[in-house]
Amino acid sequence: MIRLIQYIDTHGQRQVGRIDPDQGEQVHRLLNAHSVYQLAQNAIAQAIPLETMLNQFDSILEDYTLSELLEDRRVISPVDHPDPAHLYVTGTGLTHTGSADTRNSMHSQASDDETDSMKMFRMGLEGGKPQPGEAGVQPEWFYKGDGSIVMAPEQTLPIPSFSLDASEEPELVGCYINGPDGTPYRIGFALGNELSDHITERENYLYLAHSKLRVCSFGPELLIGELPDDIQGTSRIHRQGEVIWEKPFASGEANMSHTIANLEHHHFKYGLFRRPGDVHLHYFGTATLSFADMRTEPGDCFEISASVFGQPLRNRWSRVESTPVAQVKKL
Repeated sequence: MIRLIQYIDTHGQRQVGRIDPDQGEQVHRLLNAHSVYQLAQNAIAQAIPLETMLNQFDSILEDYTLSELLEDRRVISPVDHPDPAHLYVTGTGLTHTGSADTRNSMHSQASDDETDSMKMFRMGLEGGKPQPGEAGVQPEWFYKGDGSIVMAPEQTLPIPSFSLDASEEPELVGCYINGPDGTPYRIGFALGNELSDHITERENYLYLAHSKLRVCSFGPELLIGELPDDIQGTSRIHRQGEVIWEKPFASGEANMSHTIANLEHHHFKYGLFRRPGDVHLHYFGTATLSFADMRTEPGDCFEISASVFGQPLRNRWSRVESTPVAQVKKL
């Protein structure tokens, strides 16, 4: 499998690097390639797979490793758009086996009636894996923001002061670009942290949309090619240099109640999301989150890892002051 990174070299220039898993952390800089976005557009124009086009590029071996790039905070998100307003960040929930338990407890009712979360989860189990070419049941879907809310690996995640919580959600991220005719193309997959405000969500299920309007991160590496059916990873929280919480997570279709194709269909069936040239980052959901066990604090570092994606995704978070009351002026 090929993995790509985007980074800033020692001269302050954007570069695209290729990571070959059998060569460890060595970074092979692709000559005359400065963005994955442009590489994807070129592959579409030539009507060839991205992997085929990547094999046509000459490369040189950098003097530094990926770990050194990450330590220097020179790795940027593995897919972006020249205009952040043309990058959508969205996601689906209740898509993984076992994912409904925490959500169900957050939205539990005084009666014995089944919650909407559990109903949605069961719908996915029963109809989320249709035959190829058929549409299955639609999943829960949410909007998270545009490219301005995407933070690079190792960057600090700014959380507004009105937030009641900041908790990680370790997920897979599908990365897409729309061709000139609006056809969506999948560029690849990456690890993601779809950070959310779960206390706000717990107050009322209708606050789910508010709880998702937070920053997020993904990467550092972009997996090109098919996604393994069974992905095993680990989510950790570090506080003052020590691991204070750790739990495994599983993803990939073997551990999901929906197929990737069904989740993609129910996103891109909307014409709004097939605008030529736009980039989409779609989070596929999680079954594990620390909120069920603890509360994070400013300065905590989230670490999400899965060997198939190479280096872990790490981000600390800090609280930033927000406008007390948004004032709208009359024109």
